[in-house]
Amino acid sequence: MSFTTSLPKPFNQIVIPKSYIGPLLISGILLAAHISFGILDTWTKLFAAIGAAFITESILHKMVTGKWRDVSSAYVSGISAGILVRSPMIWPFALCAAISIASKYVFRYRGTHIWNPTNFGIVIMLIIASDSMAVLSIQWGNNMWAMLVIWLVGLFTIYKVNRFNICASYVLAFIAFGWVRSLYTGDVFMAEIAPLTGPMYQLFVLFMITDPKTTVKSRMGQSLVAVLIAFVELFFRLGEAVYAPFYALFIVGPIALIFEMWWNDRKNASRE
Repeated sequence: MSFTTSLPKPFNQIVIPKSYIGPLLISGILLAAHISFGILDTWTKLFAAIGAAFITESILHKMVTGKWRDVSSAYVSGISAGILVRSPMIWPFALCAAISIASKYVFRYRGTHIWNPTNFGIVIMLIIASDSMAVLSIQWGNNMWAMLVIWLVGLFTIYKVNRFNICASYVLAFIAFGWVRSLYTGDVFMAEIAPLTGPMYQLFVLFMITDPKTTVKSRMGQSLVAVLIAFVELFFRLGEAVYAPFYALFIVGPIALIFEMWWNDRKNASRE
């Protein structure tokens, strides 16, 4: 499948392979965010994460299928790890990226991986190496225009590839549950929804919960799962879990995929 832009001639003839949309979008977000806010520790750590993702993807795919594959998916996981991981050392960046890619080949159900790779890698690193790394969770600062541009470009791209309903459902649910949290905790409502302006949430909303390989197929199901993720996140945040969205997706995502496969099998069996 391909993605054709709707720009004026001669640009409307430009065809971008769908697998390249994610890498192009996340590269744009990285450049805009680093130029505006300097979110990267060093370029060396970013390249270590991307390199580890490329190597792991290439080796494991060759071992499993006997063929080489393009590394566009590995690039997204690598660059996400490079942005999200925070550590004074290089190895957590590389290890997080390697774990992310390896999860696609190790933890599978009916021939497909059921965890978003980057989300899996981040959660596992928080479990096994929390003393050596953290996750980027700062706000975008006072430059709201840069944040707005990133959101608009990201959401437009997601809309063009037919995943906007997932982002919209999650954001609206997050805001609604933010209001619930403010009633329970007594905190200011705006403080409860402020994390949406942070880079962690932008990557989470634009890339993790919209990953075509690890989301359910029906549009209604996609929106429902997005709301469920925000609902589970509500309890993690009430428990003061800093990385609540990652934990929520880690739990809800695979369960939703397995349930959809079971439900489809049941429907197909009833028709026979």
